[in-house]
Amino acid sequence: MERRRQRHLALILGRELASQLATATFIADADGELVFFNEPAEQILGRTFSEAGSMPAAEWTSMFQLETVEGDPLPLDQMPAAVALLEHRPTHGRLRMTGFDGVQRVLSVTGIPLFSSRVECVGMLALFWQEDAPGDG
Repeated sequence: MERRRQRHLALILGRELASQLATATFIADADGELVFFNEPAEQILGRTFSEAGSMPAAEWTSMFQLETVEGDPLPLDQMPAAVALLEHRPTHGRLRMTGFDGVQRVLSVTGIPLFSSRVECVGMLALFWQEDAPGDG
């Protein structure tokens, strides 16, 4: 029998907040396990959260490809979500992502660590949006 992990209140509240936002939002716990992504994120990632479900970081990071805007592999220390989670500091950056649907997009991403106290980081929240392609808009 699979035992369901207890989620920290900050992650539960983060999920509730994300579900009310029109900005694409992705939430992971302190171990990097995917907790939730909202409907606007589904459109960018190319899959619904109910299809993807909760999964460990190694699984969800291999499901889509992250690169620099120039097309080079994106090192972990330059991924805003990873910086927020591993270094416990907010950061912002641009990257190119190939989603679950195989579509390549340029994104602006802001990663924010979620603290339950001054010293306890319980996860991260990433806000992201697709940049317009040249000639759009």
